[in-house]
Amino acid sequence: GSFEAVKKVNLAFPEQTVTALIGPSGCGKSTFLRSLNRMNDEIASSSTTGHIWMDGQDLTAPETDVIKLRQQIGMV
Repeated sequence: GSFEAVKKVNLAFPEQTVTALIGPSGCGKSTFLRSLNRMNDEIASSSTTGHIWMDGQDLTAPETDVIKLRQQIGMV
């Protein structure tokens, strides 16, 4: 719909580390994580604007290999 779950996020994650996101229910943690590995693409009512960059690559670009991306960015 028109609700923006996550907006104006700018984070840097150290290489080779495990990072935890914590916060109250409904604050957008899962939506943010699904955006990183393009799992939101599978949700018909979801839409994305803007860009997500990793190592100089725009993860939201249509030519991004989603299978390889999901091998690099996982979530539990």
